[in-house]
Amino acid sequence: MTAWIPLLSRRLNQLAGGLAMVLIIYITGHILLEIGLRLAGLSTYVLDEFVGYGVATMTFLGLGYCLERGSLIRVKLLVDKLPSRWHWLPELLTTLVALFTFSTLAWIWGKNVWRSYQRGTTSDTLAETPLWLPEGMVWLGMVLLCLTLLAHALTLFTHTDDKQGAR
Repeated sequence: MTAWIPLLSRRLNQLAGGLAMVLIIYITGHILLEIGLRLAGLSTYVLDEFVGYGVATMTFLGLGYCLERGSLIRVKLLVDKLPSRWHWLPELLTTLVALFTFSTLAWIWGKNVWRSYQRGTTSDTLAETPLWLPEGMVWLGMVLLCLTLLAHALTLFTHTDDKQGAR
C-alpha cells in the first residue's frame, strides 16, 4: 500500500541529485567567468551571492540523494553491539527523530519562504534577487529529505515483519 512512497522518493532524489550536479557545473563556470572578467578589469558583481545560493541549494537538494545511497556519515557504535536481527530498531528510531526534526525545520523554513514571497523581500545586492527563490530551493531540499526519511522509516518498518517471520 505504501510502496509508492519509496519509489516517488527515489525518482525525486534522482532529479534533485541531477540538479545538484548541474549546479556544480554552473558554480564552476561562474567562477571561471569571474576570473576571466577580473583579468580584464570587469566583474559580474554577483559571484558571491549566486554561488552562495547555489551551494545552499546543492547541499539541501543532495541530502535526500545521499541518505538514500548511504553516503551520509553514520555512527554505528551502539548498533554493532546489538544482535543483527535488532539493528533495524535503533535505525528506525533515529530515522523517526530525524524526520520529526527536519519536518519541524521545514515547516518553520516554509513559513519564512512564504513571508519572503508575500513581502517581496529581495537581497541587498545589485541583483536584488527575490529571496523566496533561493530560500524555496533550500525548503524543497528539506521536504525531499523528509520524504526520503519517511520512505526509509516505512521500508524499515515493513521489512521488519519479513525478517521476524523468517527466523
